[in-house]
Amino acid sequence: MAKPLAEILRPKTLADVVGQRHLLGEEGPLTKLLHSGYLPSIIFWGPPGVGKTTLAYIISREFGYEFIELSGVEFSVKALEGIRNLQRKPMRTMQSGLFDKSPEPSQKVVVFVDEIHRLNKSQQAQFLPYVERGEWILIGATTENPSFEVIGPLLSRSQVLVLKSLEPDELEQIMEHGLAKLSELYSKKLILSAEARKYLAQVSNGDARLLLNALEATFNIFASNGDKAETTKAEVEQALGNLHLLYDKKGDEHYDTISALHKSMRGSDPNASVYYLGRMLEGGEDPLYVARRCVRFAAEDIGNADPMALILANSTFDAVNKIGMPEANVLLAQLVIYLAKAPKSNQAYMAYKRVQQDIQKHGNLPIPLKIRNAPTKLMKKLGYGEDYKYAHDFAPEELKDEQYLPDKLIHRDYLDE
Repeated sequence: MAKPLAEILRPKTLADVVGQRHLLGEEGPLTKLLHSGYLPSIIFWGPPGVGKTTLAYIISREFGYEFIELSGVEFSVKALEGIRNLQRKPMRTMQSGLFDKSPEPSQKVVVFVDEIHRLNKSQQAQFLPYVERGEWILIGATTENPSFEVIGPLLSRSQVLVLKSLEPDELEQIMEHGLAKLSELYSKKLILSAEARKYLAQVSNGDARLLLNALEATFNIFASNGDKAETTKAEVEQALGNLHLLYDKKGDEHYDTISALHKSMRGSDPNASVYYLGRMLEGGEDPLYVARRCVRFAAEDIGNADPMALILANSTFDAVNKIGMPEANVLLAQLVIYLAKAPKSNQAYMAYKRVQQDIQKHGNLPIPLKIRNAPTKLMKKLGYGEDYKYAHDFAPEELKDEQYLPDKLIHRDYLDE
């Protein structure tokens, strides 16, 4: 087969898209955009294999815009100048290789940046003039939180749309399409047991591309021209071999390694910590992802046992953002060694978790009247602020019986329970 199954089955129209009904339903934002006739710049945020690139292409074609695809991994300034040169003369479609049919030539341009989070701030800023002048519609795709990874000026000029992992029934639908297409191409059949189907959906982790790659690997081994019995889960496992090979650095190995880094730092093992850091960085992991997780770790697992940890983690995040790889490797090594050696406390984490539980259980409990604000006479008449003791005017022992928590929580001790 010349193309992978995942590419052959890539949807060509919105009607072909499986999943993302929150975006594509009757009241979905993408549906409304198509009806409005106005296409803003968009940031698609979601896990791998859920249709970010596909949706960008389809809606560009629906609006009659030229679709030009760039990669955040291989970005260059020359690529931007190339787009400008295309706009200065009758445009010819830049083939992405994803679709058989290209949109009609047009002076209107959608510039799609896959993995836009890979671009640093200065690279992202180069898109601003074109977006502001309306020369380009920018559509970015990211698996990372755009609040952290996309610069504010671009974010404020874009609509962020969140894509979700595909549900089991949606994966089942894609599986049926895949089996039918493979049978059509090869005149063979693969019959999967219910357990095998469930397993394929499970290991794909909501990722349609992984699902179809796994299905294709299974078909190549177990498809038959005759009346072969159902293919079992064990046979599917055999076809897939080492499952981690199906996953990129956003899959199982990614999560296993960041988990190992966290647990090594939490366990105060600097050698293991710097080893797992190296595994991630040498494997091409985004250094800002690691730095951001270290910021969270500093608060969650060290907290007030060493407040300097959070300051150092935040400074390291900024420094990594400024200089990037490969220079950032030593910065992160210094940080994870410090975090591993630092004293540990999860008091803040646990305290907030207990607060969340009480809020979910009790809702918004009444705040004691004496600590409520009383800006009007009516509020004062109702007892707002009455008998409040201004803490600076009293000794600590005179405040020990003051109540600040709601009545139902008066005996709660979030810090030491």
